[in-house]
Amino acid sequence: MSIASLLRAVVAVLFASFLTATMAMAQTTPARAPTSTVHVGTLPPVEHTQTAIFDPQKATNAYLATVKGEARAKSDAYFEGSAEWLPVVDTIYAIVVAGLLLWLRISSRIRTYAQGITRSRFWQVPIYILAYFVLTTVITFPLTVYEDFIREHTYGLSNQNFVQWFGDFATETGVNLIAFALVGSVIYAIIRRTKEMWWLWGSIAMVGFLIIGSVIAPVFIAPLFNKYYPLPESPLKQQILSLARSEGIPVTNVYEFDASRQSKRISANVSGAFGTTRISMTDNLLIRSTPREVKAVLGHEMGHYVLNHNAIGTTWNGLLFLVGFVFVNWGFRRLINLFGGNWDVRTIDDPAGLPVLMALTAIFFLLATPVQNTITRMLEQQADMFGINAAREPDGFARAALQLSEYRKLDPTPWEEFIFYDHPSGHTRIWTVMRWKAEHLNDPDIKAGPVSPQ
Repeated sequence: MSIASLLRAVVAVLFASFLTATMAMAQTTPARAPTSTVHVGTLPPVEHTQTAIFDPQKATNAYLATVKGEARAKSDAYFEGSAEWLPVVDTIYAIVVAGLLLWLRISSRIRTYAQGITRSRFWQVPIYILAYFVLTTVITFPLTVYEDFIREHTYGLSNQNFVQWFGDFATETGVNLIAFALVGSVIYAIIRRTKEMWWLWGSIAMVGFLIIGSVIAPVFIAPLFNKYYPLPESPLKQQILSLARSEGIPVTNVYEFDASRQSKRISANVSGAFGTTRISMTDNLLIRSTPREVKAVLGHEMGHYVLNHNAIGTTWNGLLFLVGFVFVNWGFRRLINLFGGNWDVRTIDDPAGLPVLMALTAIFFLLATPVQNTITRMLEQQADMFGINAAREPDGFARAALQLSEYRKLDPTPWEEFIFYDHPSGHTRIWTVMRWKAEHLNDPDIKAGPVSPQ
């Protein structure tokens, strides 16, 4: 018998059995239902669950209301200046500096100087970049002092005196010079080699540099600014390591670093790759936060690692560099056609044209602010959701968000958040975790946890 015939036979048997049983039920005379004594009593009142009396919107508003008056005004003003006005000022400043170097032919003189030292076009680039970097650092130093030192002290966020700040500034400048010389030399080599397609290969090279930076920064660069040491043994440390193991993060220790020597900000990260992964947190986080808040913050940071946000962010940034390089290539050629003779710059592979490239890059990234912020904000929102499900500390996360409000506007308009925020606002973050709590109120650990304000 074939398989098809066998199936038909089985179906026929099943149908016949069903039909027989149905006919038998239809022909049977219904029997009298049994009777019994019914006892009537009063039911106990229905016990209301916590969910019925917990309003996530009220809890969100109550948390937001704890930051008010001068503190709210101060954080709003700081963020509006940092995110909304200073990027515009920085871009205008970059354009002015580029204009001075080009119109006064300072840039072309530096190029000529580099050509006098070596005939190698490759080595002419780092020589030019060294002079260019030092010169622009000096020109922009007053603005840097205002933004990174004076303004930070004005808003009570810095713990450094000028000498301490300048020491970190000098270290950062040295690191940036090496990175800029390396990246710039490679990009100019790509421009000379690939000609019209430099923007494609240049963006691929930038992705490679981003990957290398993410691997070496935690191990070689971060320790230049802070001392890292293992977190002392404690129940909190074991809870953090247990959470990391449960999420498959390959770490065996938790590190603390002395960020309090620089600022009052709380922060943490799970950084590195290819064997360099480490969990690190600022001493500020441990000093200023409860264990619940610490676990909430670290749950968020673990989310970035587990969700591969480093790779995803690098991919998106690579695409952004691709578009940016296309814009820079287009703008450079048009500006050189108009003013190249005045600047003594003719081709895009001429190092003397670097101020043009830098000014156009500044303009592009200012215009791309909403796109860049949206990419980062989406990843941060995903990490928030991962963190709340992993650490299960909604109130700890809400209180940590309030601490971040010291330098982030707590309750912006939707348009402000869309354009200027590279993280979800405090309002969005607290609402997210309070909504999560409303759905988990009757879980044993949430029942035993803190009571949210209403």
